[in-house]
Amino acid sequence: MFLPKYPDSPTPPPAHTHTPTDPAPVRRSGLPAVSVSTGAVVAVLTGGVVLTALLAAVAVSAISVAIAAVVLRSLLRDHNRR
Repeated sequence: MFLPKYPDSPTPPPAHTHTPTDPAPVRRSGLPAVSVSTGAVVAVLTGGVVLTALLAAVAVSAISVAIAAVVLRSLLRDHNRR
């Protein structure tokens, strides 16, 4: 019941002929070779983490100042009405 049903005479898969691709472009020798050291990668990653943390701190501070301003405005408005 749950067994797959295969055809009686399966056809062979079509033969695929491999066509060679274009050869890789030749590198120009006039450009200097660029090598990236591990120290440079660590420095870039550390700088990114530090800048992200500073951006998050600035965002949290801005939200805190905005909330404090809204609360103070509400308190001063209630005080002026009395």
